[in-house]
Amino acid sequence: MAFTVQIIHKTKEFFIEIGDLSYFAIRFFKQAVRPPFEFKELLKQCYQVGNRSLLLVMATGFIIGLVLTLQTRPTLIEFGAVSWMPNMVGISIVREVGPVITALICSGRIASGFGAELGSMRVTEQIDAMEVSGTNPFKYLVVTRILAATLMLPLLVIFGDLIALFGSSLVEFTKGNVSFRLYFNTVFEALSYGDLVPATIKSFFFGFVIGLTGCYKGYNTGRGTAGVGIAANTAVVMASLLLFVVDFIAVFVSDIFYEL
Repeated sequence: MAFTVQIIHKTKEFFIEIGDLSYFAIRFFKQAVRPPFEFKELLKQCYQVGNRSLLLVMATGFIIGLVLTLQTRPTLIEFGAVSWMPNMVGISIVREVGPVITALICSGRIASGFGAELGSMRVTEQIDAMEVSGTNPFKYLVVTRILAATLMLPLLVIFGDLIALFGSSLVEFTKGNVSFRLYFNTVFEALSYGDLVPATIKSFFFGFVIGLTGCYKGYNTGRGTAGVGIAANTAVVMASLLLFVVDFIAVFVSDIFYEL
């Protein structure tokens, strides 16, 4: 009986959380189109999001390319299909592996950073002070960060994909004597706009989800220093879960268009 009550309570909390997050998103869209626009703060946040995440994304992409090629190569050799390695790895990275892994890495970096930063500002009453002084803290703090994450994540995905392909080509050059030029020519011949466009579009949604979740958790942090840590941790967990949901929806919609 107690277990059933706990499940009902957790389910109720889940739907309340989804409702609050949806209201937060609606508030973002309303504030994003109303002047004045904080272009200077937006550029600053774009630099913070992109520059500080670039090295981590590039290192992760390079390792993904190496591991994916090393793990797949023996199987393709067994079936005599090693010549398909650039096609398979290129399509896999561009369509799914690159965007999803990059988004997960950035959710740990960006969502937790937004949650901790805004949470500490809420706890130390800096947000309240901005409201008293006549500044719109939601537009200045939240809108700029969500837009920065939305705009910068596709660029990070592109860099991550290129580095992953370079790591894969390095393995093929070492083990299969395949030149870098031949490898990348084969990859680009295998790719089409049907691979690039959906992956790029869903990268924008990934960035929006990461920024929205991090800002939501940080902006609504409870009182006390413990709330800052909780906001940062829960932001990463929620952002990661929502990324998989968005990815499923994006793949489902893409399959419908392919069938048409």
